[in-house]
Amino acid sequence: MDPAALDLTTRVEILVNGAWIPVCDASLLVPGRGVAVLLPDGRQVAVFSDRHGRVHAIGNRDPFTGAFVLSRGLTGSAGGRLYVASPLLKQRFDLTTGECLEDDSVSVPAYSARTN
Repeated sequence: MDPAALDLTTRVEILVNGAWIPVCDASLLVPGRGVAVLLPDGRQVAVFSDRHGRVHAIGNRDPFTGAFVLSRGLTGSAGGRLYVASPLLKQRFDLTTGECLEDDSVSVPAYSARTN
């Protein structure tokens, strides 16, 4: 059997320190729902797919509560910006920049993400 035929799974990769790191199978992503992944250095990232199939990745830690829950938040859009709302206090975080839409002095890390 051809070894290339064994790996037909599309993977989600996140750019970390200049290198693309595979974090999960793209099949785990459902538009509007997040998946929490663990990076090799122990950081948690929330990964999302939008309804156009684009992937987004931000830190999973809610800076207002300290809980690692953003992957469980609800996604939406406001003013053309895709966001996830924290399931705890409902602050919204831009899925591209990590900025909090309610308090521009607060943000979470944002990562470049792709499928490969």
